[in-house]
Amino acid sequence: MSKTLKSVAVAASVAAALVGHATTATAAEKEKCFGVSLAGQNDCAAGPGTTCAGSSTVDYQGNAWTLVDAGTCVDMELPAADDGSARMGSLDALERDIPA
Repeated sequence: MSKTLKSVAVAASVAAALVGHATTATAAEKEKCFGVSLAGQNDCAAGPGTTCAGSSTVDYQGNAWTLVDAGTCVDMELPAADDGSARMGSLDALERDIPA
């Protein structure tokens, strides 16, 4: 193996390690927030019988989550529910706005 090829291989390994580290850091800065996504715009988990991303059928569905910046979930301002009660995001699945 030539000296140039070895240098390229080492550089590629270092670059791959840095990309992997950046991805982990970005993921660590996000958290699952339940009850904040619009219908069909959730990242994953929308209750039993659903597939995953984009499977919520109701706006602000309590058992569907979206990744948000860490520390912002419970402070999100959401429209009030039809009965006038306040809606808030949650770090745990909610029992509200579940489709019939």
